[in-house]
This record gives sequence, C-alpha cells and structure tokens, in this order.
Amino acid sequence: MISIMDFFFRLFIFFGLCSLAFSNEALSSNEFPRPLIVQYPDNIIETRLTELHEEVKLQCTSWRFSVEANNIGPWKTIPRECLEYVKDYMMGRGYKVDLERVSNEAKVYANTVQLIGDGKDVWIFDIDDTLLSNLPYYQEHGYGSEIFDPVEFDKWVEKAMAPAIEPSFKLYEEVLKLGFKIFLLTGRSENKRAATIDNLINAGFQNWDKLILR
Repeated sequence: MISIMDFFFRLFIFFGLCSLAFSNEALSSNEFPRPLIVQYPDNIIETRLTELHEEVKLQCTSWRFSVEANNIGPWKTIPRECLEYVKDYMMGRGYKVDLERVSNEAKVYANTVQLIGDGKDVWIFDIDDTLLSNLPYYQEHGYGSEIFDPVEFDKWVEKAMAPAIEPSFKLYEEVLKLGFKIFLLTGRSENKRAATIDNLINAGFQNWDKLILR
C-alpha cells in the first residue's frame, strides 16, 4: 500500500510524461529536453574569444615582420583577418613610436658625419610615407586591404594634401642645419612634379636641392 504522498508524486510524474509525449514538438535523440539545455558561462566564451584574438594578433605580427624583412614576396593586399590589426597599429601609438625612433636614430647618425664641405655631402629622402603621409588615403581604402589602384592614388597625389610626417620633418630640418644638400627621390611619375612640389611646400618642406621623379 502506497502513501498519499507517493500517490501524488507518481501522478505528477505521469502527467509530466504525458505532456511530453503528446507535445507538438518532435524530440530528436540528439537533443536534450528543454529543462536540460546546457549554456556555457560567459567567462568561458570570453576566454575563448580572447585566445582567438591573441592568435590572430600573433599571426598578423608574424606576417608584418616577414613583410618588413622582405621575406614575403610580392603581395597585393594585407590578409583580410589583419585589417583591424593594421588599423590599430597605423592609428595608434605604435606607428608614431616607430616613426620617432627611426628619425631619432637617423638624427644621431647625421650628427656623427664629418662633412667635407665641397658641396657634395648629400642626404637623400624618399617622399611617400617618409616625408609625406598617405595615411588619409589608406584610411579611405581599407588600410591596404584593397588592391592598390594607381589611378585612385594619382587622384590623391594631385590634391597635394598629404600631411608631413612630423618626426621626418624634424629630421629634415636638422639635416639642413648641419649643412647637407637634400635630394628628394620618389617613384611618382614626372607628370606629378607640380603637384608634388605644391604638396611639399604646403607641408612645410623647403630648400631641397634636387627632386628626382620617375
């Protein structure tokens, strides 16, 4: 003989099973009933996302190093997954620190050179992304994630709006003060000479001795 409590407990289980059996929702052998749905804690998901982010950052740093060391052959675009990495670098403190370090080291070297004084002591500067920054152009074109379009870039050059790279500008002035002649060398076409001169002057560069275009 069962107790009243046992009776009601069994009755509860019976109706529970009946409601499950006659439900309109078909149960799959691969699915848990709804009361048993497993949900990962947020901290586990966040940990896995952090690990993925760090792996992507590591791979993109490795790719960048190989490009800068010229160990990677010609490439048309940056890896798609590295877009945010490149953007963060270019727009953040890292790029500025690199520019400052390169310019400061060049300035130290310039001050160690004993000029002969025969007018043949020359310092050669590149223009694009050495003296003048094309970062505004690349901001509009995916930070290198788009295939380079020479026609669109020429339109940017004709605007003569590229700003000076500040650490390079300071190096430029230091080299002039030391007595070097300055030659400017660029892969820009000869038909971009006027726009290039305008841009250099607008950005504050003066008193160079020779401008060599392609």
